[in-house]
Amino acid sequence: MVTDYRDYLLEQLEKLLAIPSPSGFFEEVIAYLTKEVEGMGFPVKYQVKGGMMYCLGGEGDPVMLMAHADTLGAQVKGIKPNGRLKIIRIGGLNPNNAENCNVTVHTKFNGTYEGTIMLENASTHVNENYSVARTYDNIELVLDKLVSSKAEVEALGIRNGDFISIEPRFVRSTDGYLKSRFLDDKIGVAILLAFTKYVAENKIQLKRKVYVGFTVYEEVLHAGGTAIPEDVVELLGVDMGCVGEGLEGSETRVSIVARDNYGPYNNAMVTELTKLALENGVDFAVDCYQGYISDPVVALIAGRDVRHGLIGPGVYASHSYERTNMKAVEGTLTMLNAYLT
Repeated sequence: MVTDYRDYLLEQLEKLLAIPSPSGFFEEVIAYLTKEVEGMGFPVKYQVKGGMMYCLGGEGDPVMLMAHADTLGAQVKGIKPNGRLKIIRIGGLNPNNAENCNVTVHTKFNGTYEGTIMLENASTHVNENYSVARTYDNIELVLDKLVSSKAEVEALGIRNGDFISIEPRFVRSTDGYLKSRFLDDKIGVAILLAFTKYVAENKIQLKRKVYVGFTVYEEVLHAGGTAIPEDVVELLGVDMGCVGEGLEGSETRVSIVARDNYGPYNNAMVTELTKLALENGVDFAVDCYQGYISDPVVALIAGRDVRHGLIGPGVYASHSYERTNMKAVEGTLTMLNAYLT
């Protein structure tokens, strides 16, 4: 069964989360994914701007599965006179969710440096205005180096535009819960790797031609519109499902997305996915999202004439310290298997 690959999935999730990959900083994660996928016997092709794809085989009615390997993060915006760093976010990194995170600054030529994102004047015993609203004007990156001036930081080789990655803090907790930064969407990438391994090792006969694509600019909204094979007629995203007030989704359910900020998803796909969830005993929710856009939708905005849909495990506290559950992860694998085999 496809769910027998849960241990491999979790192993891959932990490895992927340990590789820094804020949008645009993708070389290491793509190199890792290439080695893993080609080790299973599938040749890889690359997008010019970053990202990769491969074909699982099958014939007719081609579909492309999509997940994004990029995450939220930040870049150095400036060096203050006291040696602290001003930062600018990558993607929807809320300053409240960035505060007190341990981070790594990735320089272009001089290696990496550790640090912490903190409120200016962060000691509560000193700062009488500690409850001030957090913004990118009053939080800063404090380096773990003995520096106290702009010149000393520049001497380390730190420059404006250097990427900043955030420690994920991955935890496998009780009752099947998984907690980490960036489950959006490294959980989707791990699910597709597990499905790939299942197909390869069991010589699964696919009922249609299946491509898999991993993108690296989803969090900044221009990943999914390019390098889709010309014969593809359908895009199925595997990304996080939203969990919160006003939605049916939960951390234990597979989310089937009916619409997002840009309007309805393909009704035939949503209907078929719902039917398969019912037939296979998968706990699921169909939801309409606001404040959400996916790689398949970006492809439509770019002008691709394709059907589009999206499924994925429900993730709570999105773009913060995120949580999901193995019930939703295994349910997503079951859905993929039912849809494609």
